[in-house]
Amino acid sequence: MAQAWRCAGLRWVGAEPVLMWEGGRRSALPRGKRVAFGVMTGGVRTCVGARGNRCPTRAVVSGRSTGARCEECARLDRAHSVAADTIADDPRPYHVYLAWFGPGMVKVGITAVERGPARLLEQGAVCFSWLGRGPLMAARRAEELLRAALGVPDRIAYADKRVVRSALPEAGERAAEVAESHARAVALDGWPESLERVPCRTVDHAGVFGLDGLPGAYGVVSELVEGGTVGGTVLAVAGPDLHLATGRGVVVLDTRLMTGWELVAVEAGEQGEQEVLAVPVRELTRGGGDVQDGLF
Repeated sequence: MAQAWRCAGLRWVGAEPVLMWEGGRRSALPRGKRVAFGVMTGGVRTCVGARGNRCPTRAVVSGRSTGARCEECARLDRAHSVAADTIADDPRPYHVYLAWFGPGMVKVGITAVERGPARLLEQGAVCFSWLGRGPLMAARRAEELLRAALGVPDRIAYADKRVVRSALPEAGERAAEVAESHARAVALDGWPESLERVPCRTVDHAGVFGLDGLPGAYGVVSELVEGGTVGGTVLAVAGPDLHLATGRGVVVLDTRLMTGWELVAVEAGEQGEQEVLAVPVRELTRGGGDVQDGLF
């Protein structure tokens, strides 16, 4: 019987995407790598817990949930999240940033300075620039100022990010849009005095993600299911998303859907490439919420 591994999600280690497994194992995901896995027959997807702690009830969660947490663990995780605006006394310095995902798709956010660009890689930001640096509450006030004065959101749906990745403008156009938004932002009145403005220096992740020449995807995996299989060749990795070339065409797999499942390896010769993608796939369109050493 094939050994099963419980997925703990994708993590960006430096500028490299790595799938994590319960127990600390990891699998690198370089472009060109073939991945193939199956969901355990008779298995269920269980809550991944919160803040590094296991779910006390090992609750069963929906296959469509990107959070893979039960209601109680989701509440606990959110209560300790900087994004939830429940932490006010964090002494660490924070960056305010502008992230660009596609034409007209710029968002503002904050991240701890010590994390560097990790948050931008996790979100799949094609390019970004820092805007400011300072205490957490000053960074929060600046974020709110930009959202109100410039109409810049703090969230962009993954459905919208995915559909534009294969048709991005040239790097110069991307940088110009970031620079324009940056100039408008730093010219605003009302910046907190304790927040240092940072010059615009655009960092582009298209090469890191593998987006240059990326073919368009026809669909996105909507959920994993008991007994289902997924396989293909990695074309790009952006944020939590794998763009895979399969026998049915290019599909996007949000690796957050893998967490909480027990998965087994599928050998390359076991199934035809046409059959290895045996999970629900929906059309890739804009809009909508989503908001061994390893298997491969």
